Amino acid sequence: MSTKNALETTKHEQILNYITELKLGSKISVRKIAKNLSVSEGTAYRAIKEAESIGLVSTKERIGTVRVEKKLRQNIDNLTFEEVVRIVEGVVLGGVGGLNKTLNKFVIGAMQQDAMMRYIEPGSLLIVGNRNKAHICALQSGAAVLITGGFSTSEEVKALADKLRLPIISSTYDTFTVASMINRALYDRLIKKKIMIVEDIMKPDRHVYTLKASALSKEWNKLVEETHHSRYPVVDEWNRVIGIVTTKDVVRAPEGSTIEKLMTRNPLTVNRNTSVASAAHMMVWEGIELLPVVDGSRKIVGVISRQDVLKAMQHIQKEQHSSETFEMQMWGGFTESRNESGGLVFQGSITPQMTNYLGTVSEGLLMTLMNQAAFRVVQDYKKGDLVLDNISSYFIRPLQIENVIEIHPTIIDITRKFVKIDVNIYCNDTVAARAMLTAQFIDQS
Repeated sequence: MSTKNALETTKHEQILNYITELKLGSKISVRKIAKNLSVSEGTAYRAIKEAESIGLVSTKERIGTVRVEKKLRQNIDNLTFEEVVRIVEGVVLGGVGGLNKTLNKFVIGAMQQDAMMRYIEPGSLLIVGNRNKAHICALQSGAAVLITGGFSTSEEVKALADKLRLPIISSTYDTFTVASMINRALYDRLIKKKIMIVEDIMKPDRHVYTLKASALSKEWNKLVEETHHSRYPVVDEWNRVIGIVTTKDVVRAPEGSTIEKLMTRNPLTVNRNTSVASAAHMMVWEGIELLPVVDGSRKIVGVISRQDVLKAMQHIQKEQHSSETFEMQMWGGFTESRNESGGLVFQGSITPQMTNYLGTVSEGLLMTLMNQAAFRVVQDYKKGDLVLDNISSYFIRPLQIENVIEIHPTIIDITRKFVKIDVNIYCNDTVAARAMLTAQFIDQS
């Protein structure tokens, strides 16, 4: 029998639905849910952990597990005060009830109080030492406070923080260090936000057609006539993915065969947070056209096709690339030109950040640069997305700080599906490193 996403509700689903309907701020416990819904404490615990992983609940120090507002992926670059506590290894002195709030910016209190207040606004975080008057003014302006140097604050300030539900945090680190740590965390969030994941390309209005393992081959034929698809996930009675069945599995099967005998067992799956690049890599390497998307219990929540992934990767290419990752920062320092025969050449210098503890260039970084140059020369020749298949590298002489290098990539062989590239790194007209790379094109058809 064919079925859509809406199958019978399991105890796990009942608990998730129950949690979803709770008011924000409601306390949740394993024992209470087990009693209210007549389920085992083990079942309740697993469902609560699943709810925490998808952002429905959060466990807070001195409070317990509470229902929180699920954050949209678009707001991933905003840190919560609870996360700030973890980042700076801090202690919450007051205002625990506001830990789930997000900060818009942080202000370093290295100035006179009157001048400082001009920069403080609701939702900001004041980073300051043991200056009680500044603590009070910040809280009254709607800002949280991070006290550096391991200092505490007065009972008056703690009471005000509790009343306003604005956290006041103490950290043993100095002001410069905590500012650097928070700034790094914000940059990391920004990078994550720009990485496209499976959840971004899932179509919420797409019906997910599946087959039960006990279904007969004639039911597969009926589903094909209805949907015009050629492959379907196979699920058990709890809607967990156990197989995939395709046209080639059924076409020569005896009439009356069950799907369980025809399907491919234990298929590859992805979850909502899998990157689109990883999904593309799976599809290319395994030669598959459809990936089921599952939750933490391996229950199906959607599917993505090869076409979905291709469209997403084409969209990524059109967007302006960020230079915030280490890889892009290093590659951003190289200029592109052409030699007398029209081939691409990349030139740049070895910077201190590229070296190891011996003062010579990191071999891993050289491989990254050669990989970037190889992919760039292929893009210049033929548009399309690539997945690295193999790389063989040779390091002939060491390179040190301020050495100027040239990277010369050359396409050795290229077909519809594969490409082989030779890459040479020169310093003072002498070969310093070489690599041979092979990669697969992601089929655009």
